Amino acid sequence: MRAAVLEAYDEPLAVRDRDPPTPDPDGAVVAVEACGICRSDWHAWQGHGDWADDDVPIGQVLGHEPAGRVVETGDRVTTVSAGDRVVVPFNLGDGTCGYCRNGHGNVCTGGWALGFESDVPGAFAERVAVPQADYNLVGLPDSVDFDAAAALGCRYVTAFHALAHRADIAAGDRVAVHGCGGLGLAAVQIASALGASVIAVDIREDPLAMARDVGATAVVDASAVADVPAAIEAETDGGAEVSVDALGRAETCRNSVRCLRPRGTHVQVGLTTDAERGEVALPTDWITRWDIDVLGSRGMPPSRYDELLRLVADGTLNPGALVTRRVALEEVSERLAAMTDYGTDGIELVTEFGR
Repeated sequence: MRAAVLEAYDEPLAVRDRDPPTPDPDGAVVAVEACGICRSDWHAWQGHGDWADDDVPIGQVLGHEPAGRVVETGDRVTTVSAGDRVVVPFNLGDGTCGYCRNGHGNVCTGGWALGFESDVPGAFAERVAVPQADYNLVGLPDSVDFDAAAALGCRYVTAFHALAHRADIAAGDRVAVHGCGGLGLAAVQIASALGASVIAVDIREDPLAMARDVGATAVVDASAVADVPAAIEAETDGGAEVSVDALGRAETCRNSVRCLRPRGTHVQVGLTTDAERGEVALPTDWITRWDIDVLGSRGMPPSRYDELLRLVADGTLNPGALVTRRVALEEVSERLAAMTDYGTDGIELVTEFGR
């Protein structure tokens, strides 16, 4: 099979022929129909993460947002079989630990991050192996196509978990979203669908226009205002109930905290770059003074994907609306490079894997 391999950081991925994977007794192999190209792939490609012992090894096949068809299963797999249409979570649980058994498999301490560690090669490839298939693989409703499923990637699932499960937003809440890349736009669409009034923040015209298209009631061009929190406070008559940093820059993180009204909630979903190296100074006394909650969110437990898929199947959410480009495997490096200067909009997918 063909796969895109990380041979050096910040250098083009090498598209190589590799032996196709085989399933372990509890695993499955999925033929990839579509796979998202995510900013987390860009972080891996750049070699970020050494400050958290989380850098991706050389030789890794990247790609962590696949959807496709099961082609082979291990002897002990009982809930999926060849031909099944599935989406593959990037945060794979072992299915046995206390977190997995209690519905929190996204933080499984014995699990794997698809495409980010050598034990689980990623899905910028014709086929991908998935461990613990009975626990991790999620069946797709017939009405959800592969492109939409891949667009869910880590972006929609992370945003949905952050807003619906962690922040528990309610209809009428005012939600600010800082950064309108794929993750931020997913958060805008989800928050709007859940009944919130959404203020989107970015420095680029096109992403802000997309944010309006998918549900933002107001936008803030951070390049055109001197004080982003003050602009959001004015738009929300006192500040947001929930604010999401979907970019991971020190500035966006602090703006997200400072734009909240008393007893508001900041949710961190964006990962930092080598400028922050995993650390951002926050206005701690201000957080204390106004009873602010600070939450983190990463992925979503496989056991709760059905909540999100129902909203996609019935048309409440439309991840396909954020897909702006479909590319071949050979074009992935170019699209990753474009992310360095924020030169991508929406969600881009790999949909051509063969020669």
